Amino acid sequence: MMHADNKLPAHPEPGVPVIARLNTEGLKTLYLKEVRRFFKVQLQTIWAPAVTTLMFLVIFAVALGRGDILILGVPYADFLGPGLIVMGMIQNSFANTSSSILVAKVQGSIIDVLMPPLSAGELMLAWVGGAVTRAWLVGLAVWTVMAVAPGVNVPVKDPLLVLYFGTMGAILLALLGILTGVWADKFDHAAAATNFVIQPLTLLSGTFYAVERLGPTVAGIAHANPFFHVIDGFRAGFIGVSDGPLGQSALLLALVNVALWFLCYRVVKSGWKLRA
Repeated sequence: MMHADNKLPAHPEPGVPVIARLNTEGLKTLYLKEVRRFFKVQLQTIWAPAVTTLMFLVIFAVALGRGDILILGVPYADFLGPGLIVMGMIQNSFANTSSSILVAKVQGSIIDVLMPPLSAGELMLAWVGGAVTRAWLVGLAVWTVMAVAPGVNVPVKDPLLVLYFGTMGAILLALLGILTGVWADKFDHAAAATNFVIQPLTLLSGTFYAVERLGPTVAGIAHANPFFHVIDGFRAGFIGVSDGPLGQSALLLALVNVALWFLCYRVVKSGWKLRA
């Protein structure tokens, strides 16, 4: 029999929680998985966009004979270069999150991501972090290629503008990629979103032309495109001139990203199309 002095306490002291408010180890692990996933095929995910972007530059600035035209006070090639850099960044940011989630769903490995003790916010932080990392690696690769290419000058005049608008644009497309990856049931769905939504918004955002030269109606439509504000602000960090008010563009992108983050959080937390 157990003596009275040896009785166990009625309410044992609780243990120390292993995971506090933020699962930093799990977040770091998933982020590294996302980075290693695209870095293992860096010729396709990082350097191929640099070559493709350089071909755009050659075609529009050289083949069309527009090298002597000034837009916003700078040569056309210098105007075009920064826009092509950030265009490659945001397109690859979208591709990273959408393909990561969709491939995991198709292969059935999405359960390996959902089972660990990671909240919806931590999942999104890892996915968006991997996409932004890929976007900046692509941007650095494209900028490096342009820096050594003849006929174009891409010196950075305002690093803060480049950093802010490049990062906000990458986050914007990463969040859209999360929504696409969750919504899509097969690769055709993701391709449709890319071809009919992302590509048109990117190409009609002032990458290849100045919106100020368009009519008032068309210019108003262009200013409603958040991709325009990403490209215009990023380009202003290189050439020192913007096609629209930078303060308004910065605020708009921040509001759009907050709204998209809240929407993505609700979708991921609900498990819609992620959990059987």
